Parts: sequence; structure tokens; C-alpha cells
Amino acid sequence: MRDGSIQWCESIPIQQGRRNRDWCLAQRDWYLAQGKPRYRRPRVKKKEDQEKMIKMMMIRSNAVTPEVQSQFALFLQTVARASQAYLLLDYDGTLAPFHAERDLAYPYPGVAAVVQEIVRNGRTRVVVISGLDASEVLPLLNIHPCPEVWGIHGLQRVKTDGRMEISRLDERTLAGLSDADRWLGYQKLRYVAEFKTGSIAIDWRGLNEIEAEDIRSRVLLGWRPIAESNGLALLQFDGGVEIRAHKADKGDAVRAFLREIRSGPPVAYLGDDATAFRAIEGRGMSVLVRPTWRQTAAQFWLKPPDELIDFLGLWRKACTKRDALGSGAAAAANG
Repeated sequence: MRDGSIQWCESIPIQQGRRNRDWCLAQRDWYLAQGKPRYRRPRVKKKEDQEKMIKMMMIRSNAVTPEVQSQFALFLQTVARASQAYLLLDYDGTLAPFHAERDLAYPYPGVAAVVQEIVRNGRTRVVVISGLDASEVLPLLNIHPCPEVWGIHGLQRVKTDGRMEISRLDERTLAGLSDADRWLGYQKLRYVAEFKTGSIAIDWRGLNEIEAEDIRSRVLLGWRPIAESNGLALLQFDGGVEIRAHKADKGDAVRAFLREIRSGPPVAYLGDDATAFRAIEGRGMSVLVRPTWRQTAAQFWLKPPDELIDFLGLWRKACTKRDALGSGAAAAANG
């Protein structure tokens, strides 16, 4: 939708006519063929391993300089005074470095441990936003209690209790994705396709250069008119190409989340997405997390992983300045 609104279905599979049902079945068949469950609870590391990682994180030298700390001081004071705060974290390139193999895109060492401590404290509602499927992010992040995850640029949402919601796709989008899938069948290319909510991705990584270029040229030639006639986005990435719903971006996810919460409590977004920076402008603090600086609407810049870890550590310290809320606080804040 042009206003960036996201409408949620109650559960999977979503019911929106025959095309929606067929699309869900196509996704299910692909997952079964790959031996992948639709959703897995992440395996929690042993408690002693988690505690060791936290101690290593706390004794390391601070990467955030006193000058940078002073810039964040005023905002972190509001976090310390608030009964609840909101922390929106981009996964892709922020919590974890970009990786050609998405199932190997683990967080930077030390990041998951400090995020877990923030979640467990109970005074911050942590939301992770990613372009990946949420069911892929949770095992990679591997923390407990699980934070809320918005996957596929906001089209998909997994709550802390494991319930998944999917954005309703309009008939034009569904028709376009069905046409793109049908074209793959005619070309016998479904073996390199990955079906996700609101998108189909072609991944030729692992193929030889000649075969990869042949698939790339054929897919772009076949999908471009489908995308144009159905209002879909056709995007190339390192090792593949994706056709997806045009409305999905991380800015939509941020706006949808902000509409759900009351104004007043401190909100921060850490990431590298220009649409998200624009979405949070005027509502909270925005921090660019990137190895090199680039022009955005973000107010601050941190280099991952050291400066990111130290900022998260400062956030955790701010949360502990008030008395703990009680044994059920984490579930209440992140529910």
C-alpha cells in the first residue's frame, strides 16, 4: 500500500481466495522439499557458555569514545528513567555481517549475548527487523527469551510466543507472483527458486559461471514484464535475483510498529536502512550502524562490531539503574 500500512492475517495459512491458498501451498511444498520446517525454535546455548560470553563482553576495552558516549548520554538518561523502552535492531549488516550464504549470517561475536541481557532485563521491548525470513533469523540469533522478529522487510512477523503473522497481499501482487512461479515451471528453473512470503528468489550461487549467467539473463528477461505489469519489485542481489511485493521495506515495518505503541517512551532504531531512518524521524533516535559512514537521515553513526556492542552495553546499564520489575517483566515487555 502506498501509505506503508501493514495489515496482518491472524495465522498461517492466510485465507484470501484461491490464489492465496495456492501460494501458501507452494511455499509449504518448497519447504518440505528442502527439508526445512516453517518455523523452528532456536536452540539455547548452555548457560555456562552464555555467561562466559557476557563476561568477555564486559571486560573488553570500550570502543565507544567518551565523546560518542556524551552524544548518547541524554537519550540513555531517558531510557534509565523510563519504565519501558523500545529498541529496534536491523539484523542484516547490523547485528550480523552480510554473508553470501544466508544460513551462515551469524551475529558478530558478543552481540547476541548483550541483546539477550537487554531482553531478560524486562524493561526494553526488543524488535529485530530483517530482510530474511523470520524463521531463519531466530536460529541464527539463538537467544532466549526470543525477541519479536519482523522478517522479509516487514511482510512477516513472529511474536515472542512463536505465533506468526503475515501481511495480507493484494490480488494484483498474488497474481504476479503466481505468473512468476508459472514461468519458472515452464523454464524448468524451480530447482534454483526459493519461495518466501510475498516473494520468489532465484539463487545461482554454487553454479558455474556460464550456467549462472544463463539463468540470470533468462530470469531477468522473463520476469521483467511480469514485475512491470503487476507492480512488483525486481531486485538483484549478490548471487541471485528476487521478485517481490513492491510495498515491503523496513520503513513500513518501523511505521507499523510505531503506530502500535504509545508516544512517550524512548524509541531507538539501529541499522542501515534509509527508509527506516525516515520512518522514525521525529519519534526516536536513529543510529547508522555500518563499517563506513554514508549520508542518511540517521542522527549518529557506529562502527560494528565494537562500537555497536559498547552502545548496547550502555543501554543495558541504563536499564539496570532502576529496580528490576519482577520475574514476569521480560515476558510482559516483550509480549
